[in-house]
Amino acid sequence: MLSFMDWSVLALGCVLVFASLGGWWWERTKAKEGASPDQGRRFFAAWLPLLMGMELIGAKVPHLLHAPHPVVMVVDALDLALIVTVAVLVFRMLRGRGLRTLG
Repeated sequence: MLSFMDWSVLALGCVLVFASLGGWWWERTKAKEGASPDQGRRFFAAWLPLLMGMELIGAKVPHLLHAPHPVVMVVDALDLALIVTVAVLVFRMLRGRGLRTLG
């Protein structure tokens, strides 16, 4: 059961990374049509899923590969730095634009 949970979290991380790539592709096709990209929507559509997907993948891959403890600790430290970075970026984005203008 726990192995299934680990693989499902890894699959969710991969889905988020692919969704962010789709968001980038979507913004690129819209920019070619002449529409100006909205920076706030671009962050939430492309960067946020990419960063969170990478965090989910990094959290489970060392455990699934039975990596040594120092490798797991380094990857966990990188994941924590990524989480803090995403939280700061989201906070700055929401504070600068306001909650009402995102929808």
